[in-house]
Amino acid sequence: MVRPTGAQELSEGDPHVVALENARRKHAAASADASAVDGEHILAVDTLVALDGAIYGKPRNADEARATLRVLAGRTHEVISGIVLDDRATIAVTAVTFREIDDALMDWYVATEEWRGRAGGYAIQGRGAALVRAIDGDYLNVVGLPVAALLDLMDSRAFSPE
Repeated sequence: MVRPTGAQELSEGDPHVVALENARRKHAAASADASAVDGEHILAVDTLVALDGAIYGKPRNADEARATLRVLAGRTHEVISGIVLDDRATIAVTAVTFREIDDALMDWYVATEEWRGRAGGYAIQGRGAALVRAIDGDYLNVVGLPVAALLDLMDSRAFSPE
């Protein structure tokens, strides 16, 4: 079950620390929710985009999306996810290199409105793939849930047939 928590998120600071702290805040809020079921596993994830120590969140409008994509164009940024599962926590980091983005590609992508609600203003699993030259790390982290890191946090007994 998905439970939005409304937890107050950080937007400034060391991106690795911010991603993990935001996940911890979401986890704490979900754990405190009166509708939480005893014994239920609680997973909280926060994913952000960072370049040169600056965090690029979800653009509020097309102009912000365009500005963010211009900064990322032709450069390698990090997609950082903080993950908290019950009493365990970790981060996942994937390097994403964007191609140069000319005006035609920028206009096309911004017009898709796919940037809405996306950290860094793009969705690699959609049309945003056209902006990407290469990735180094977990593709699923860029999509939004770093499955490899999550599996590392899980108890191997979770895969038992019993």
